[in-house]
Amino acid sequence: MADPVGSGWTSARTRRGPSGRRILSLLLLLPMALGMVGAPASTTIVRGDQLSDAKAAQDRLKHQIEAQKAAVAALNALQASVSADIAATRHQLSGINANLVTVKAKITSMGNRIAVVQTAYNDLVLQLGRQDFALALLETQQDAKASQLRSRKAMLVDRIRSAYDTSRTSMLESFLSGGTFNDLLTEMNDYIAVGEQDKALAAQIVVDQRTLAQLTQNVSDTRARTDDLRVTTAAQKAKLDASLGALKASRLELRRLEKATQQNLAQQRASYARLAVNKKNAAHALAAAAAAQKRLARKIADIVARQSQQGNIPSQYNGSLAWPMAGIVTQEFGCTGFAWEPPYGSCSHFHQGIDVVAPYGTQVHASGDGVIAYVGWNYADGSDPAWIVIIAHSSGLQTWYAHLQPRYPGGIHQGSQVHAGQVIGYEGSTGHSTGAHLHWAVMLNGQFANPRLFL
Repeated sequence: MADPVGSGWTSARTRRGPSGRRILSLLLLLPMALGMVGAPASTTIVRGDQLSDAKAAQDRLKHQIEAQKAAVAALNALQASVSADIAATRHQLSGINANLVTVKAKITSMGNRIAVVQTAYNDLVLQLGRQDFALALLETQQDAKASQLRSRKAMLVDRIRSAYDTSRTSMLESFLSGGTFNDLLTEMNDYIAVGEQDKALAAQIVVDQRTLAQLTQNVSDTRARTDDLRVTTAAQKAKLDASLGALKASRLELRRLEKATQQNLAQQRASYARLAVNKKNAAHALAAAAAAQKRLARKIADIVARQSQQGNIPSQYNGSLAWPMAGIVTQEFGCTGFAWEPPYGSCSHFHQGIDVVAPYGTQVHASGDGVIAYVGWNYADGSDPAWIVIIAHSSGLQTWYAHLQPRYPGGIHQGSQVHAGQVIGYEGSTGHSTGAHLHWAVMLNGQFANPRLFL
């Protein structure tokens, strides 16, 4: 009978004794060493550089993971920054007398930054989709390689088995231990002449085992990265939703305050329209008011100078000022479109303080420690004077509170020492007022300044 594989098998089959029994036992254990499961798959030899490709893919994955971590860290920093800005803006909106122009600009800026966060989040979602696809592809490659390896192992075992007389298989039961696949090949090489085709198949199996191990590692790493990215994406989504919700709430609150401000401004404009019968009378009233204010300022400066000489007013004020009343700011300090305000500098109309509207009779508090420099009617206004309180906080710093009700809370009078937060008056509508409100102004070294700079 001809040899099944080649003449090289003849000498191996004539061997006897313990060595022969050992090689037969190795053949029995060979299927277990190869881990044969399932039916054989295609045995087409794959590209010789598949292992190199798998290793290169692992290197690329490592770089992608590092880049992903850096991108997520940057996104987290941006999210934290946006959250901090939102918190600050909401605090401003809920605080006393928010500057709606400033807050509106911040809300617009936040909207733009959240749009950047949204774009970054969308990119994470795309990355996650790509990762799911890459993972599925790797798992397919892993399954194909495992199937291919099982097929090649089965083929090699069958080829070796066919070279032996199956009648002697009972002798294999005496062998109870074996080594690795490479050890088995080494042992068998002493007894059988393996053909070149079998050698190539065995060598390919070794490469396939390494490739499969690398693919398995790549699948594990990719799955871990995908899981991390999925968790990260969900966390970023939660943060983004919170930011969008807070931004929406801030916009709604801003619109509410803007609406309330516009309603109060409309009332003030209507009142002014009734007062200003014609442009000539309005211009005359403005000129008279400006002149009266200058006279009052000179009068107050003389009073403060005398009090300072007597040591009643300090030369410097240490600390900051506080809002005298909470409400809705209808006019900020600076250039304005309201025609009843006098000109100043390059502005046709300039508002020298801040107007705050609250329910009629709301308490007005001292903005800081100081001495009452003046309390009473501002007769410089003419026939319709306003009740005004002026506090000197130092020889160069004063706060003015105008349009108050004509009252002396706690018996305050010129020269009284007052403390920050002490009630010095009640909101009214005395003088040339277009409705109940407080006109709060800060004078520094003889010039009116923006009160917000001192808060």
